[in-house]
Amino acid sequence: MEERAAAATTNTEATRAGKYLTFVLADEVYGLEILKVREIIGMMPITDVPRTPGYVRGVVNLRGKVIPVVDLRSKFGMLTTEDTEETCIIVVDVNGVEMGTLVDKVSEVLDIDESEIEDAPALGLDVNTDFILGMGKAHEKVTILLNISKVLGGDSESLSNELM
Repeated sequence: MEERAAAATTNTEATRAGKYLTFVLADEVYGLEILKVREIIGMMPITDVPRTPGYVRGVVNLRGKVIPVVDLRSKFGMLTTEDTEETCIIVVDVNGVEMGTLVDKVSEVLDIDESEIEDAPALGLDVNTDFILGMGKAHEKVTILLNISKVLGGDSESLSNELM
């Protein structure tokens, strides 16, 4: 019985170790599992879509495919800023749906070991941290590792259906 519990823990932990694409939002570093990232594109014209949630910037035409773009600053309740030359869109796959996530800038790809990842801290009863995969401690700084499926999961299918 103990062996099964240990194996389950090891399997769960092993899923967090790996390569992460890191990016910046409001001077904080975040990471996405590289396997969820489809591509990174520079800013391009975004078409506003009426009656969508405030964090949805709109849609882009990416090589003939229309994909929704979510402003992660707005989604996380941060102050929004003007786009810069470093602002870009990270196209991710969320439950089989491609979505764009608008970020301040992309940093690098980090290979993070399980020993460098801690669980998200308990921030109180009113704070939901389910969308945080863990806290990476690589290169003398903390990287907030996001579970992008939970960040966008509830929105991916409904947004795609609404916008198409």
